[in-house]
Amino acid sequence: MHKLIRRRPSTRTDAGIAAFAGTDIHPLLARIYCDRGIDSMAQLDLGLAQLLPPTQLRNADRAATLLADALAGDQKILIIGDFDADGATSTALAVSALRAFGANQVDYLVPNRFDYGYGLTPEIVALAAKDKPDLIITVDNGISSLEGVSAANELGIATLITDHHLAGRELPAADVIVNPNQSGCDFPSKNLAGVGVIFYVMLALRALLRERGWFEQRREINLGHYLDLVALGTVADVVPLDRNNRIMVAAGLARIRSGQARAGILALLEVASRRQSSVVASDLGFAVGPRINAAGRLDDMSIGIECLLSEDAGQARAQAARLHQLNQDRRVIEQDMQEEALQILAKLQLGEENEPPVAMTLYQSGWHQGVIGILASRIKDRLHRPTIVFADGDPGQIKGSARSIPGIHIRDILDAIATRHPGLITKFGGHAMAAGMTLPREAYEDFSAALVEEVARHARDVHLQAVIESDGELAASDFQLDLATELRFAGPWGQHFPEPLFDGQFQMVSQRLVGQKHLKMVLAPVGSKILLDAIAFNVDLAVWPDPSVEQVEIAYRLDVNEYRGQRSVQLMVEYLVPPG
Repeated sequence: MHKLIRRRPSTRTDAGIAAFAGTDIHPLLARIYCDRGIDSMAQLDLGLAQLLPPTQLRNADRAATLLADALAGDQKILIIGDFDADGATSTALAVSALRAFGANQVDYLVPNRFDYGYGLTPEIVALAAKDKPDLIITVDNGISSLEGVSAANELGIATLITDHHLAGRELPAADVIVNPNQSGCDFPSKNLAGVGVIFYVMLALRALLRERGWFEQRREINLGHYLDLVALGTVADVVPLDRNNRIMVAAGLARIRSGQARAGILALLEVASRRQSSVVASDLGFAVGPRINAAGRLDDMSIGIECLLSEDAGQARAQAARLHQLNQDRRVIEQDMQEEALQILAKLQLGEENEPPVAMTLYQSGWHQGVIGILASRIKDRLHRPTIVFADGDPGQIKGSARSIPGIHIRDILDAIATRHPGLITKFGGHAMAAGMTLPREAYEDFSAALVEEVARHARDVHLQAVIESDGELAASDFQLDLATELRFAGPWGQHFPEPLFDGQFQMVSQRLVGQKHLKMVLAPVGSKILLDAIAFNVDLAVWPDPSVEQVEIAYRLDVNEYRGQRSVQLMVEYLVPPG
């Protein structure tokens, strides 16, 4: 689908621009900061002293009391995680921090998505009960686990829910719930990832242990040592990078660049061919995160968690190599599924002017349950429509993974469908841009119709053409290595704090495929003799390369290419199309 390149609405003010006058910040970067709501140098202070205090997070103090009592009583603690990168980092942080605090009996259990599904289910509680834990802590899940918490209560197992997903109408009857998105929580940052929530609980726990004199005979741990995990989980979960999240991500990235990160993260960067000394947030999101996620998608997330928990570099490298291979396998499966999905789309009657419906559902018996989320994301990006992809689940059931577009809150859509059509959805959960659900297989067609109907109700004011927001056109003098370097490290960039993106028209000097589906180009800005290396990943092979194209309009990031010790400017092309 054709995308519209649009200049980002400017929010800069004369006072905002003036705030950067006389500083070392490049005027272009100053304008970009202003357009992202930063209008003072103070807002660029990402020091840990600026972090919001845990006292503002509802029930963090109660969670600290529950944990401190568990430590004092040498209780058996079991962490129940989730099977994605946020869940893995949350689990690794909880286990390693509690052990460092002095817990002698702490372990973890992550549900296998194929056997148990998501969250603290009664089946998981029954499995956990075999080890007779005194306390169950959920990380990155649990806010919708009504039945699971009830089962734990019946067995006399205390429960601490730490989660960041949106709460339903009813909360589980846990001993304590910590979730910035629960009703009554006034924590200023609602954007914590699951790993951020458990990190805040550990901050509250340390403060309470100080008061109790716990560290008089023990070494007090520096929780800053865990910020590499927080950075990884936060970026991989694509939560908005508000200032509080940027503070934690920036600190985590600094630890990684200095070589002080845990062995597993350094090993994962190594197998992904990323330089640890120059790592940025996008490396965590596009290189490290997918390799951890591959374990939960195809095998068992404990592989990823053990990699993150490993203190031995050799062992971490072996685990990272296994995760790398799983990610390679995932790519092959995904490619096959994507080809099948495109064949299905090609057969659909897409309506007037070949426009797709306002929402898309796809189901194929035999699709891999662990990869449907990625496929939904790919189709969503291609069509710019909310997309739900289904695969076979338990007998008589299908499981779906949804991805949405700005303006369509997919969890609210599912909630509305469940209200209008009782029994159509067996269960669901998620947030604005992503969700999961289970349906009776025979309900698929009715659900698909209900989805289109419900999205149509909400889509009247939503732009159904994909829009790329650009920070404008660069002058020929801007294609400099120093500026590219400054932009690269000026973040951390991410969701709701986007990396600078520019647009313009270029002469196509040369083009060729590399790595089977990436387009390597040499471009020259129209009217200039400057030659620039550029690359576009995962291009449509039905369109590119095209030797007839002499000029191209692109949206791109100004980046730095490092090859054999040499550094040069490179354009990372996000979108390209012949002009006109």
